[in-house]
Amino acid sequence: MCEYCGCQSLTAIAELTREHDAVVTLISHAREARRGGDVSRMIGTARKIAEVLEPHTQVEEYGLFPAMAAEFPEKISALEDEHRRVDAVLREAAVGLPADPGWPDRLIEVLDLLRDHILKEQDGVFPAALAFLGPEEWEAVAAVRARVGTGAPEPTR
Repeated sequence: MCEYCGCQSLTAIAELTREHDAVVTLISHAREARRGGDVSRMIGTARKIAEVLEPHTQVEEYGLFPAMAAEFPEKISALEDEHRRVDAVLREAAVGLPADPGWPDRLIEVLDLLRDHILKEQDGVFPAALAFLGPEEWEAVAAVRARVGTGAPEPTR
């Protein structure tokens, strides 16, 4: 992940990055489960990813993205569309085994999309936010975070 621009020195970006790191780890668990044919583990991992992404996505879509949409409307719209695509597949595992026998393959496909999505945010959105957002916008991001919390596990020390 990116560490060259200093954007992670901001609490808001550091927290979003920590959530990305948790999701990347979970993606590797889902891939391992798929290789082993363990659909139950894939379902559990999909639920954990959804738990991390639910507040994360709210911080982005109600705090960070609105502040950047005027400057980068197409890019922000595309990222929001990717959020919807990922969420739709993850939601299928919310109440048990998805009815579609192709779901495990679709999960892996959408997790590949999610991995690319994370890189777009880490290497594009977050550094751009550092350059373009002012104190008022960062306060709005912090207010959303305060309201929704985080779904990522606490860092180990």
